[in-house]
Amino acid sequence: MPAAGVTRVAAIDCGTNSIRLLIAERVAGRLRDVDRQMRIVRLGEGIDATGHFAPAALARTLAAVAEYAELITAAGVANVSMIATSAARDAGNRQELSDGVRALLGIEPIIIDGQTEARLSFLGATGSLRERFPSPFLVIDLGGGSTEIVLGRHDHVAGISPDAGVAAALVRASHSMDVGCVRMTERHGTGEAAIRADVAAALDRAAADVPWQEAASVIGVAGTVTTVAAAYLGLTHYDPLLLHGAVIPRSGVSEVAQMFAGMTDVQRAALPYMHPGRVGVISAGAIVLDEVLARIGAEDLIASEHDILDGLAESMMDGRVP
Repeated sequence: MPAAGVTRVAAIDCGTNSIRLLIAERVAGRLRDVDRQMRIVRLGEGIDATGHFAPAALARTLAAVAEYAELITAAGVANVSMIATSAARDAGNRQELSDGVRALLGIEPIIIDGQTEARLSFLGATGSLRERFPSPFLVIDLGGGSTEIVLGRHDHVAGISPDAGVAAALVRASHSMDVGCVRMTERHGTGEAAIRADVAAALDRAAADVPWQEAASVIGVAGTVTTVAAAYLGLTHYDPLLLHGAVIPRSGVSEVAQMFAGMTDVQRAALPYMHPGRVGVISAGAIVLDEVLARIGAEDLIASEHDILDGLAESMMDGRVP
């Protein structure tokens, strides 16, 4: 239970590949993790082809929500919010997800658009890195079904409190692309040329919206990015403290993408930092990341363990639910 006077929030991010929970409280103006959980549920399994959630995918997702509901109750949290992203945007039967969540959590999940997803990703990714790296920032949020590219600043603005969600006002441009590790895997398998062609076409459209050449720092978020960073660093286990803020050269991303592409699922599963739920989709994800970095001309990539989930929690603390 939280101490008297301490406000806690519970934020849930329901993506195409994973569903994650963050229970957090604010200490000295910054978020402090109370509990952070992730389940790979593959909610978006088959959705690129069918346009609907598969019954088994919904069942896996709602089972994870039930687990999270118990954790939220045990932590004494009353302020709960859940967002759903690419897969839920695409699903014709999204109401089934909403009905299940309402029964378990007593809240309606918020199906956010790509622009809101980009804003929250930017807020979460830059919050703890803005003092270490120069602004403007380009944030790449590479998910299961979509990839958001966001350009903005995270500086103090006269007349705006640093605790008032400044990043939301400083996002300059964003674009959401329907390319992600699950979508590309289901569409093209391990076909590198086809994946790169899809990403290149999506980036042609993104270039009209986002002047990424203005960025001083490029930050990557989500599981594909941190897994690629873990591979480059040669970690013997997945270590969030070592990964957060790690700088990976673009050549290193290319090397890792080729390494993953040349491995079997069994070989990838044996890697000590590899989450079992990413084994089958990490190769496509790494190719997407490599193509994005090549196109925007980034010399290196900063890995962030903080992302849309942290951005949602920050917004909740400020009373600004998406």
